[in-house]
Amino acid sequence: MSEYNFEAIEEKWQKIWDQKSSFKAFEDQNRKKYYLLEMFPYPSGKIHMGHVRNYTIGDVVARYKRMKGFNVLHPMGWDAFGLPAENAAIKNDTHPAKWTHENIAYMKKQLRRMGFSYDWDRELATCDPEYYRWEQLFFIQLYKKGIIYRKKTTVNWCEDCQTVLANEQVIDGECWRCDNKVLPREMNGWFFKITDYADELLEDLTQLQGWPEKVVSMQKNWIGRSQGAQIDFPIEGSDQSLTIFTTRPDTIYGATFMSVAPEHPLVKNICSESDNTKDIEAFVEKTSAAKQQANYGDEPEKEGIFTGKYCINPFNNARLPIYAANFVLMEYGTGAVMAVPAHDQRDYEFARKYNIPIVQVISPSERETPEDQAYEGPGVLIDSGGFSGMANDAAKIAITEHAKAQGFGMPQTTYRLRDWGISRQRYWGSPIPMLTCNSCGIQPVPENELPVTLPTDVTFDESGRSPLHSLESYYKTVCPFCGGEAKRETDTMDTFVESSWYFARYCSPSSEQKMVEKDAASYWLPVDQYIGGVEHAILHLLYARFFTKAMRDLGYLTIDEPFTNLLTQGMVIKDGTKMSKSKGNVVDPNGLIEAYGADTVRLFSLFAAPPERDLEWSDKGVEGSSRFLHKVYRLVINNKEVFSNSHIKDQDLNESGRTILRKTHQTIKKFSLDIDRDFHFNTCISAVMELVNTLSSKVGEEKKEIVAQSVVREAIEAIIKLLYPMVPHFCAELWQITGHQESMEEVTWPEFDAEAAKDDEITIVVQVSGKVRSRLQTAPNTSDEDLKEKSLADEKVQKFIGDKSIRKIIVIKNKLVNIVV
Repeated sequence: MSEYNFEAIEEKWQKIWDQKSSFKAFEDQNRKKYYLLEMFPYPSGKIHMGHVRNYTIGDVVARYKRMKGFNVLHPMGWDAFGLPAENAAIKNDTHPAKWTHENIAYMKKQLRRMGFSYDWDRELATCDPEYYRWEQLFFIQLYKKGIIYRKKTTVNWCEDCQTVLANEQVIDGECWRCDNKVLPREMNGWFFKITDYADELLEDLTQLQGWPEKVVSMQKNWIGRSQGAQIDFPIEGSDQSLTIFTTRPDTIYGATFMSVAPEHPLVKNICSESDNTKDIEAFVEKTSAAKQQANYGDEPEKEGIFTGKYCINPFNNARLPIYAANFVLMEYGTGAVMAVPAHDQRDYEFARKYNIPIVQVISPSERETPEDQAYEGPGVLIDSGGFSGMANDAAKIAITEHAKAQGFGMPQTTYRLRDWGISRQRYWGSPIPMLTCNSCGIQPVPENELPVTLPTDVTFDESGRSPLHSLESYYKTVCPFCGGEAKRETDTMDTFVESSWYFARYCSPSSEQKMVEKDAASYWLPVDQYIGGVEHAILHLLYARFFTKAMRDLGYLTIDEPFTNLLTQGMVIKDGTKMSKSKGNVVDPNGLIEAYGADTVRLFSLFAAPPERDLEWSDKGVEGSSRFLHKVYRLVINNKEVFSNSHIKDQDLNESGRTILRKTHQTIKKFSLDIDRDFHFNTCISAVMELVNTLSSKVGEEKKEIVAQSVVREAIEAIIKLLYPMVPHFCAELWQITGHQESMEEVTWPEFDAEAAKDDEITIVVQVSGKVRSRLQTAPNTSDEDLKEKSLADEKVQKFIGDKSIRKIIVIKNKLVNIVV
């Protein structure tokens, strides 16, 4: 084949890989394993360029590791439950299962067309009962262990999606799926007690040396561990106390007011007694709505309302007004904080706004504080009773110990992390395997009755309400304990539950006996390299870490963390913004594949930017990638004879031969370093392009120098091997064309020869005022500046220069340096 016919070549090799099951993985205790995993896709209908980039990055790593001798597991599956399927069912009058499986079939065809090296025998879809039956069993086991519970709580409600959202699924006060406003609502729901693992989730972040620091920091902040004191402030005129949490007990003598979350029970009690009930209720309603529209870390304008109540500081008997304030979070600490405006900027701004006194109790040890700021640094306590004169860090301990001894306080650790609410009021999700009996109460479904499957005889209406809530044939059941009438749980699980353990199921996806076969999991886990978007830094990754620890505690796994290394790839950008249907800037991968071939699309997605950076779409970049592959193809075809003729020994190499050999091994070195160090495939490709240019300049179409055929052959083989993980169909074809009997899947990574990569050296004569004083060994064409620097640093030359001033330095390239003094 004299021309690069990408369509025929790609179809040919995809069939061969399928027929040979080239990428099927088996446990082999005698081989070092490498588990490569990209975050599995939601089957929305078509893959987009973000998918292409993500999965191409993963496929390069998987193929590279195979060539390096690793036993590679590279599976693929489908995150198949979710709202889009249900919404599509309503819109198109079809069933979510039908819509989902049709999309899976189409997207699988697209992924195969890209030539990704997946072990398709391990494919799974989370909507299949064979998958979620184990999830239901795990749910019941966690329930029996006390890690799952049901309670009434205020939840984030999306009216458009007709479901509850986790805090992490509310972005700027809007639903992460439909972008509509989220409102608070009180209802019963099921919760995973992720807070039981808060300390371990936080402390084990130190193990994640292969994760981006940004992601580790985001998880650390989300867990939000704070250490301080819990102190009771008696409420004036009442036998009750307001319990607060503070990380700054050293400033307690400077408290001038108390601030509580608007939803704090105290506020509701006050409203029933206050003359200002309507104003307080209006403030609470306004603040609750605003909180649903804000992200963690947002700083709203400080607002509050005086409740009419006071509490007493147990340390100095100061009378402190109690405010409901919009910046206090009910879910953090106790939902109440003492306010010390002299030493907390937020409290300072609030106090200035509402004319509340500001009392300084820490004398700065380092600097004076500007008049418009609180001093939050270290110092010595003043006006703090018997604690005055103490360093503030020591005072934190002493004041907490005093509160404990007096019975109105204690040391306390709090977390921002809340338990994970997983109840969703939708149909297309894993059924929650629980039921309620009027006599026996809440009970798990017997394990021998699992899975609880979704009924198929359902209809959907425009309201979006789940049909499970009104389908008697589904929710009416019998109590397994007393035989009486019972009602099945009609909520389904948050879809993040399915994605929290799929990586473990890949180890033994066909097991009919266990959630995870322990021997297989012990061999393959943890995942060595995980690849996906940074938008999952809190949601998916935190939940997957929690599930791993819970599965370990139930005996399924032996690991503490699921993912050793994490790569968060950048977005695909076009016209200055992220590709999306709504912006009308989506590029269809199918059209590109038809026009240029899958390998060109792969090459462009790798060459345009480092993987962690956003990729700027460029039509010219795609065309350039195509031209490069055509150039390589012609170069190989025009030099096919080097694979059949006899070879000249290396010592007989001329200058052109040495240049090619040197460049070949320099390229192997750079490519290997760049791919191992940080997956910077763009610089890897650039290095191969340089090698191709060097080779073309000697034995290309327009120039045929006399070069040792062994060197040309070695260079071409290196080019094919290096490019294979990136453009596998292309390289598999060239490998076969050049007469190799083994397939590229059996070929090992090229070895770097340090001696061959060395630059030739020449002798440079160094003169001082025209007299030879030394000689330098250096690479040909060394720059004038480098030669000057090396000459001046030479000890022999320095001896003859002495204290004399240098008038000028003359450089004759590749010959001499003359220092005139």
